[in-house]
Amino acid sequence: MKICEKTVLSKRIYDGKVIKVDVDDVELADGKMTKREIVRHGGGAAILFVRDGKVAMVEQFRYAYGKPLLEIPAGKVEPGEDPLHTAERELREEIGYAAKVMRLYLTLFPSPGYTDEIIRVYIVEDAEKKVATPDEGEFLDIKFIKLSVVLKMIEEGKITDSKTVGAVLKYAYENAAG
Repeated sequence: MKICEKTVLSKRIYDGKVIKVDVDDVELADGKMTKREIVRHGGGAAILFVRDGKVAMVEQFRYAYGKPLLEIPAGKVEPGEDPLHTAERELREEIGYAAKVMRLYLTLFPSPGYTDEIIRVYIVEDAEKKVATPDEGEFLDIKFIKLSVVLKMIEEGKITDSKTVGAVLKYAYENAAG
């Protein structure tokens, strides 16, 4: 059996500033019909910046979870924007660095069951200090935390943001001794 689903009809039920929501009638691989609710999102860009063995992190209040979360810097890709440009902008705005060398490091599908969002994580290989200029209404606490401490926080469930966990674990795996 071929694994695929075919959209028969798509209806936009919400068109917001950050997300759009579609309800689709879908034909399954066995010919049966079902519905799919899809959150459309333009994607995000995140930045893994490790300097002197410390990971650049931001702590900010996340309304959906009702508490502050510790994360790598990230931001929403604007319509028509190159995600690399988003990453460069967010690095400057959120932690006050300008990348000299940055490359795509990891591509994540944060929740493929209901959204088409893609988060591209870029790694900074060289940067220079500038001044942080967060967006209006964005309140961040910038921290550089030793990689070993970040890994312990992930292990203890203190860091739960998926883009941060994925990027840091990949980095630790690739840079493990032996």
